[in-house]
Amino acid sequence: MQHSHPDSTSSLGADLRALRKSRDLTLVQMSAALGRSVGWLSQVERGISEPSITDLRHIAACLGVSVSMLFRHAAAPAHEAGHVVRQGARRPIGSNIAGLVEELLSPDLTDDFEVVHSTFQPHSRITESVTRPTQEVGYLVSGRLEIEIEGTTHVLNPGDSFRIRGEAFRWANPFDTPAVAIWVIAPPVY
Repeated sequence: MQHSHPDSTSSLGADLRALRKSRDLTLVQMSAALGRSVGWLSQVERGISEPSITDLRHIAACLGVSVSMLFRHAAAPAHEAGHVVRQGARRPIGSNIAGLVEELLSPDLTDDFEVVHSTFQPHSRITESVTRPTQEVGYLVSGRLEIEIEGTTHVLNPGDSFRIRGEAFRWANPFDTPAVAIWVIAPPVY
């Protein structure tokens, strides 16, 4: 077993617990899906044990997140840990499909919400609608973006915001410049 910075191990465990709970999985259900003991998973969530790379791959697949989401790219200084996320230390999240790059702005996933920095590349879109059991608010920082909510398309400009409450939505950036948005999602889904 490799040892890493204690803050990153305990933060990883807290993130895993939050993700597991947001998917309504019990320790028993998730440990069974992973083929591991309840005790081992409990120790990982409490930051006592650190999962191997293979374990992280299985955990990510079970939770429906990318493996990169579970890695810490840069440990925060002790006085900033859990409070500050520096621009170069953001964790990539999501699947990076269809020209969307997402980074976690929240220090971890232990709050009742997560804050995400989303960059939509020019001429990118998702074709299938997404429906998730969340409440989401987005704010467009730059560029222009089309968001379709329950079949109605809205063109957003910088400074515009929107809300989605468990409704089917999809997005498109048919424009020539990237669009950057800040999303707040509750409960955390990544």
